[in-house]
Amino acid sequence: MNSTRHSEGTTHEQRADDESEYPANRPMSVTDIRASYAEYADWMHRFEWLDRLITGRYRRDRFGDVEGRVLDVACGTGTNFRYLPADVDLVGIDISPDMLAKAREQLTRFEVNGTLREMDAQALEFPDDSFDTVISALSTCTFPDPVAALREMERVCKPGGTIRLVEHGRSTVGPIARFQDWRADAHYEQAGCRWNQEPREVVADAGLTVRDTSTGMLGLITTFDVAAD
Repeated sequence: MNSTRHSEGTTHEQRADDESEYPANRPMSVTDIRASYAEYADWMHRFEWLDRLITGRYRRDRFGDVEGRVLDVACGTGTNFRYLPADVDLVGIDISPDMLAKAREQLTRFEVNGTLREMDAQALEFPDDSFDTVISALSTCTFPDPVAALREMERVCKPGGTIRLVEHGRSTVGPIARFQDWRADAHYEQAGCRWNQEPREVVADAGLTVRDTSTGMLGLITTFDVAAD
């Protein structure tokens, strides 16, 4: 599948007229998300092979060359770990203890030098400038306040460091996008995922400096290389 790459900044897409009905305006609480992931952690772990087929090359492209001390925000079941260089010093955080239990298995499986902590991405318990690189995948769709989470990622990343994101959102293909809009509320209520979000708008709202961004898979996947100021 072809991808489209853009440099130096983000692109703002126009939202539908019914934006007031968008699930982001009534987000789940952190407690709700933790409860939802307790139910889905085992399922997500078992179907990780499918995730790799869909997003693996995008994760490899953005995460395969990171360096130094690396923070994986909302690491989930540890899907990103296989794509990281062997010499990184990894810290993974997630709000769900059930997800972290699966992630620990991945640390062992891939012999990754890392530690895991239960933590809210919107209030990271690290000092400023703690990491050389911050990564996150398919996460902003679930954060109650994605802008706050992205600003926290920037806060803990050292000046001159990099924030790498792989996100999903509203397709650029009309019929698919309309289906996403039609099912948005039901999907959010079931899975806590805003699957028709516009990732570039979220990143722009956080005021991040985008060095490079690309889209792929019919516009469903958007990736970012963000400069930490």
